[in-house]
Amino acid sequence: MLRRNFLYASLLTLSFAVISCNQSISDNQTASSTNTTDSRSELIMGLIPAESNEEMVEKFEPMRAYMEKKLNRPIKVFTATDYAGVIEAMRQDKVDIAWFGPLSYVLAEQEAGAEAFATGVRTKTGKSTYKSILVVPGDSTVQSIQDLKGKNVAFVDPASTSGGLVPSYLVLKATGQKPKDFFGKLTYAGSHDAAGMAVKNQTVDAAGTNDITYNKMINKGLISEESNRILLESEPIPGSPLAYRQELDEQTKNNIRETVLNAHKDIKVTGYGDLLNYESATPKDYGVVRDMINTLGIGREEILK
Repeated sequence: MLRRNFLYASLLTLSFAVISCNQSISDNQTASSTNTTDSRSELIMGLIPAESNEEMVEKFEPMRAYMEKKLNRPIKVFTATDYAGVIEAMRQDKVDIAWFGPLSYVLAEQEAGAEAFATGVRTKTGKSTYKSILVVPGDSTVQSIQDLKGKNVAFVDPASTSGGLVPSYLVLKATGQKPKDFFGKLTYAGSHDAAGMAVKNQTVDAAGTNDITYNKMINKGLISEESNRILLESEPIPGSPLAYRQELDEQTKNNIRETVLNAHKDIKVTGYGDLLNYESATPKDYGVVRDMINTLGIGREEILK
């Protein structure tokens, strides 16, 4: 995996270029890397690559269009090749609103002044929380985390909550060791979809992912409960938040927040997973994530490596 801290600038440039070349997104939805927030009327929305960039853009398009209409300001989309790219884009004031995972949000809060304001409520559960899961091939003999000692395991990204932080925490609590010391080999798949397919294709012995993508892939027929068996699931994790830059003026932040929180009254809201609506979120909701970071003793360099 490329070391992000040396490649931020090139990642941002490449990400904007990829979006502008994507034929499924119109030009008026695409962010130009040459603009700055202070000199434009549009707002830029960043999306972390929990799934493929194309899927993430498609999922959020109805909300983007609705927000653009209600706010009466163009809203363009920015995606990056990794979680760190969106954090860096907000730090450089190239992204105004972003959808983060809980861990990437905590990092963005520290690095870029991100402020959580909303999170999606899931249709299936009526809650905004979700779970990290460890998945093994259906015919695997593995029955516990302890059985994974010395095995080849894939996580999603060091900056992923359900595909990085929480699985690492579960391994530490169960074995007293960090994953890199307990597993024979630890790799990063880059997305939750890729982690699921690695288990199905049995190129790894297990993968850390989340219940949202797992259920989506089953519904799409990409995997099955026979090909991908859930070994373990975590306690509920606070939902992935929408956050804006703290430096935005208060009126703009209030307008964005009220538009998102009331969107379900006008449209079928969309985002990561099947959602009923968005509910209010605050920075203090993510204390459990900060606690896991402290327990694991990891810092910026380990997460954004």
